[in-house]
Amino acid sequence: MTAGKLSWLRTAARRLPVGLRTFRPEWKEPPLALVYRGPASLPGCPEAVAALLKSSRWGFDVRYVGPDEDLRLSKQVLAEAALYAQPGGDSLAHGYRQLRRHRSDIRQFVREGGRYLGFCLGGYLAGATPGFGLLPGDADQYIVSPDATVHTQHDTLVHVAWRGRERTLFFQDGPYFWVRPGSGADVLATYPNGTIAAMAVGFGSGRVGVVGPHPEATEDWYIDAGLSVPDRLTTDLGLDLVDAVMRP
Repeated sequence: MTAGKLSWLRTAARRLPVGLRTFRPEWKEPPLALVYRGPASLPGCPEAVAALLKSSRWGFDVRYVGPDEDLRLSKQVLAEAALYAQPGGDSLAHGYRQLRRHRSDIRQFVREGGRYLGFCLGGYLAGATPGFGLLPGDADQYIVSPDATVHTQHDTLVHVAWRGRERTLFFQDGPYFWVRPGSGADVLATYPNGTIAAMAVGFGSGRVGVVGPHPEATEDWYIDAGLSVPDRLTTDLGLDLVDAVMRP
């Protein structure tokens, strides 16, 4: 390892709380974070996820990956990355049709130590019916779950308990998650009916972080949807999810 890389790692580590100061030697300097942008995403979603990652304490080199980007999603490109983020998009059926050919590459990337971060559709895609099969369980539609507090597919707000504190997030027909007992999942947030709204869990040597609502939503999302802008945006919750998926 070069003196320059050692210096960067030490500087980055000093920015992290104890318990998060772990780096994989094969990760680039700085670690590469790939954000999907293409037909399986909606305008504004990749950009919001990219902005969230750039603002994190991990010092990512954030790049878009997709069929019309300089980087195409492939096994070789994933091998250079520390994290792959799947942002919000349209329906699960449409998203999976666009991405199913990459299923084995994404699974291998995470199994060998990579990190997967899924927002809304990206959370659905982490599941198995259909999806990449990265969870020790599955994802399903929150609005049809028993005692759900949201019943519309339109843009709206949802209340969650994030690490025990009530917060209000932007919501676009996102998923809830269920896991098998003993999975070791780190549950970050739950919906009012008790189902999981955000969590991080291991997959092979890697980790998977998923969230049903949109903690990365910016002020213009609320304004464009005709919703009240919260006094406090939820970027801090998105950063908490990033930390949860990046730790060992």
